[in-house]
Amino acid sequence: MEEAVDTTVDSEDYFPSMMEGYDAQGLLTELCNGFRLLMDGERRRITFESLKMKSVGLELSPSSFIYIQ
Repeated sequence: MEEAVDTTVDSEDYFPSMMEGYDAQGLLTELCNGFRLLMDGERRRITFESLKMKSVGLELSPSSFIYIQ
């Protein structure tokens, strides 16, 4: 019999605290910067491949991504 593995991930929502530090334009600028960080520069899109590549620098595990088919 296989042992059950706990896949629960604890996470914290930082969005409310981000909103406190910025006005509307500043918050949108920060969100855009985050999207640019994840974007494939040549395709100018966030792709699964760009997420895998950029995850190393962000210290994320590609195996933790949710696969949608």
